[in-house]
Amino acid sequence: MVARQARQISLTWPGVLPERPDEVHILELRRILRVLARSWLVVIVCILLGVSAGWAATALSTPVYQAHAQLFVSAQSGGETSELQQGNSFSLARVQSYASIVTSRQVTGHVVSSLGLDTTPDELAGRITAEAPIGTVLVNITVRDTEPRRAAAVADAVAYRFSDVVERLETLDAPSPNRVAKSPVKLGVTQTASVPSAPVSPRPALNLAAGLIAGLLLGAGAALLRETLDVTLKTADALAALTSLPVLSSIPFDKNSPQQPLAAGAAGHSARAEAFRHLRTNLQFAQIGDRPRVIVVTSSLPGEGKTSTAVNLAFSLTEAGISTCLVDADLRRPCVAHTLGLVQDAGLTSVLIGQARIGDVMQTAGRLSVLTSGPVPPNPTELLASDRMAELLRELAAGYEAVIVDTAPLLPVADTVALATLAHGALLVVRAGKTPRDRVAAATEVLRTVGVRTLGTVFSMSPKPRQGGYGYGYGDPSAAQTPPPRSCAEGELLRGARLLRGGVNGR
Repeated sequence: MVARQARQISLTWPGVLPERPDEVHILELRRILRVLARSWLVVIVCILLGVSAGWAATALSTPVYQAHAQLFVSAQSGGETSELQQGNSFSLARVQSYASIVTSRQVTGHVVSSLGLDTTPDELAGRITAEAPIGTVLVNITVRDTEPRRAAAVADAVAYRFSDVVERLETLDAPSPNRVAKSPVKLGVTQTASVPSAPVSPRPALNLAAGLIAGLLLGAGAALLRETLDVTLKTADALAALTSLPVLSSIPFDKNSPQQPLAAGAAGHSARAEAFRHLRTNLQFAQIGDRPRVIVVTSSLPGEGKTSTAVNLAFSLTEAGISTCLVDADLRRPCVAHTLGLVQDAGLTSVLIGQARIGDVMQTAGRLSVLTSGPVPPNPTELLASDRMAELLRELAAGYEAVIVDTAPLLPVADTVALATLAHGALLVVRAGKTPRDRVAAATEVLRTVGVRTLGTVFSMSPKPRQGGYGYGYGDPSAAQTPPPRSCAEGELLRGARLLRGGVNGR
């Protein structure tokens, strides 16, 4: 039982195994706070909605005032002690019944007619409350009304009419014509109603507080529900736990990357460029005994950043003095030539169908050799799985220290499955907060099933860390001053390509 619980904790929080139960509660609290932080906009909107609802309830409600009157019930008896005790017991026994008479038609009907109220006796009874505290001979009457003066007038009228009705009901018939009938009880008004100065409802502070709490609870519930229904991966630890593969680097999201996809030149000192250097270093030291020369870069679905990862990894290897060739083997939607501003008309497919040799179509971007895709063929899967493709990769591996191959996504098409078996290893790119967990698991299983050596994963477009920068003051201070992108993204790409042709660092 303990082992199973420990395993569940380790799966929920990879790399952290609490020793005490209180640590589990702390971790769960931190997880809830992180969920709320990720959905802060939803929480804020719900709080604003709750406060607005409380304010609207206050503004739209009609003020209600309360007036109070009090009566004392006493027994009319002689002065002897025994008679006084009997009268007191009689009053205590009857006072609870008297409280029920306050809302009777005998009381409310007379009050409506005497004050000329625009309401019915039953409606007035609904605004009257009477109570007799246990152990006392007091009757407290409360009247609610939208007008403060009218509330006080009705409370007094109800009190006096109630006193008359009770005394009349308790009056016994005279035993002889010469004697006057007399009530055994007497009700005296001890407190007349005063005009209330403030309404009892609505209560603005209470309504706003209730709206705030309701909005907070609604926002927290919506955030937790969203987190429960969200099947994407939010952290690198979650990715590592799902795939059982090392996360070689987390590439932070950069809003300027669509206009400036290359982490070189002016962007060479950014956190994104440093993340690609970490990827290069981890890749070099991950397989020291058997370093792969031909590496396939792929993803489970389109739009996860595999081409950007392949291009920047290739430039990072070149920056370290490693002779590198970048091959665009995504024959469905090739992007390398467009990203680097190179010619796409001749390339990989030209070599595979025998129209050209490798040297004839090889292009350069700085010190990086690039083999673009060439014309898009009608049969990409057959070309990439052919013997000629295997031979081409062997030739490139013999001429370069590293060959980075950008491929099509794994799950939509079968191109990469055939090509990955010809490479020395594969990198799986996963986009943070975008790729479903089951798609990542399926892609990992596909690579494992066909016997591909998966070197690790790359967590792309991950949230930036809270602290500014990525180091301890090293690097170019002007790195943060990134020039603004031009209105034409194509022109920016071509400008970056020309910089790289002159040298990776702009030399």
